Amino acid sequence: MPQRHSLVLDPNREPGERWRAVYACRSSLSRGRLIEEPGSATRNHFQRDRDRIIHSTAFRRLKHKTQVFVSHEGDHYRTRLTHTIEVAQIARALARALGLDEDLAEALALAHDLGHTPFGHTGEDALDECMRAYGGFDHNAQTLRIVTRLERRYADFDGLNLSWEALEGLVKHNGPLVDAAGRPTERYAKTGIPMAIVEYQERQDLWLDSHASAEAQAAALADDIAYNAHDIDDGLRAGLFELSDLRAVPFLAELLDEIERLHPGLEKARATNELVRRVITRFVEDVIGRSQALIAALAPADADAIRRAGAPVIAFSETNAEADRAIKAFLYPNMYRHPRVGVIRQQAADVVRDLFTRFSAAPQAMPEDWGSGADELDEARKARRIADYIAGMTDWYALDEHRRLFDATPALR
Repeated sequence: MPQRHSLVLDPNREPGERWRAVYACRSSLSRGRLIEEPGSATRNHFQRDRDRIIHSTAFRRLKHKTQVFVSHEGDHYRTRLTHTIEVAQIARALARALGLDEDLAEALALAHDLGHTPFGHTGEDALDECMRAYGGFDHNAQTLRIVTRLERRYADFDGLNLSWEALEGLVKHNGPLVDAAGRPTERYAKTGIPMAIVEYQERQDLWLDSHASAEAQAAALADDIAYNAHDIDDGLRAGLFELSDLRAVPFLAELLDEIERLHPGLEKARATNELVRRVITRFVEDVIGRSQALIAALAPADADAIRRAGAPVIAFSETNAEADRAIKAFLYPNMYRHPRVGVIRQQAADVVRDLFTRFSAAPQAMPEDWGSGADELDEARKARRIADYIAGMTDWYALDEHRRLFDATPALR
């Protein structure tokens, strides 16, 4: 059996019962919003953040944005929206077990992919290439642009005016951005910190040199757990590999052995579901157990002690961290770079590049609210506006725009 990290169970609490630890973020102690607003009579800061994210235009667009497979390939493959909902469920489960603020963890999970382009990471890579001379494109930075500038829903401000804790968690989804000396960490060592983050940092300090809250760390690990599990499911559904192929990963082989022992001869569809739910359960329970041990060793007195810890406190055990790496190592060649997927990736990248090239030459080809005045901008600001427009597109809208502007558009099949 895969190692299951020992959980510390409190006999005085029912499983799933809500409680709050001293190191949890507290809405009543929030550092507030950039633009001061009257409080809500029925919701705290983090609940309000969550609701604003759910009602945003960018959130609705996730319904028709690719996770791995474009939506018209099948009704049952994950989209960015269904992936996001799965991440939110796991983030809440982790937060509840560890005594964190569930609403903040959920809000961060719901918002973490708002900045993704159409066509998944393929679209992001293509747009980053197009924007290379202008600071590149980074979906985490784009999420910040959306929630601080691009959403136009409120009379008094642009963006969603989320709490400091929500913005901090979104920006530091992958950990600190700079070290104690202010130098970019490994992720941004070559490219530098994205300009959207640099510009916002001048308005509100998000502590870029620290780790994020425990709630943000839980949401980030929930992301890993969700896409490991559902990419296995989607890859099997698409016929890119078989259950037997997954035995190349020892963690998965042991789970498959357990399923065969308990349910011999089980049909593929049920065996797949049994595998996926075990993957999620094993990882979730491991994170809870490992995190309990790390937190106990740190003995944090408040949420800021988590930020100053110098390392994540919400984490996999080393055994399951290796399992996570092994699953990703299997999925990369067998799914993300599978020849069938590769054809669609190339076509999707061409669509993004074509749109960027056309709008750069003729900004007026964009809708009036995007194209108006674009010719008067310098090249960098014009390129960023075009990137904002393309990044906000759904798969369907990007293909429709391509059909409108070009004689031939790929079917992405």
